[in-house]
Amino acid sequence: MDFSVPLVPFLLVAVPAVLISALGKGGLGSAMGVMGVPLMSLVISPVQAAAILLPLLLIMDLFAIWGWRRFVDWHILKIILLPGLAGVGLGWLIFYQLPESAIRFLVGCIAILFCCHQFFSRNTKPGKPSRLKGIFWATVSGFSSFGVHAGGAPLSVYMLPLKLDKKILAGTSAIFFGVVNLSKMVAYDGLGELTLSNLKLSAMLLPLCPIGVYAGMKLVHRIREDIFYRVLYTGLFITGIKLIIDAF
Repeated sequence: MDFSVPLVPFLLVAVPAVLISALGKGGLGSAMGVMGVPLMSLVISPVQAAAILLPLLLIMDLFAIWGWRRFVDWHILKIILLPGLAGVGLGWLIFYQLPESAIRFLVGCIAILFCCHQFFSRNTKPGKPSRLKGIFWATVSGFSSFGVHAGGAPLSVYMLPLKLDKKILAGTSAIFFGVVNLSKMVAYDGLGELTLSNLKLSAMLLPLCPIGVYAGMKLVHRIREDIFYRVLYTGLFITGIKLIIDAF
């Protein structure tokens, strides 16, 4: 297997990255997926990290869609789905024109800004599903999802203030990202990122997908979210700083 870094350091970051993403897909919040590429970028390039994670995210989406298939807000989905695909197209045109250092910097900034938004957000009143806001944030979600699988962060800016039932939030997000990630598979293949070497590494991590999604579905009502998320966001914030330092 053609791999430029030792397997053990890769697994030390890849296993938690995949599990955290799968827990999020299971219902603990799609924004948790923002941690995947930053964690793996500590030992491999962000581009390779994104390529390895993409097939795994699609498998997670399938499990999540099946698990939450009865809990979908189709009105919200109609607002966000096409803009999300447009964001993927925009990412296809722009993202991989950037040098690797710029991608590391962008990933780090997305991670830090997302953490700051979560730490300082205090909105407790349910909002209404504004079409204009939905189109904007879904487009941003598709764009950031294309390059670093960080689409959950901007989509959460739109979805979380709506104060949806957790199951509805999980089911609606699962279908959105399932369609978005399927479209990204076509784009990544066209860019030559789905190499045999990367797919072998994806296959190695594949068993973690159903385990993490199933655990997320079980934990969604049994875990103290405030403590859980604060630990994750702190780790993500530190990772973001490390990536920005590496970019320079």
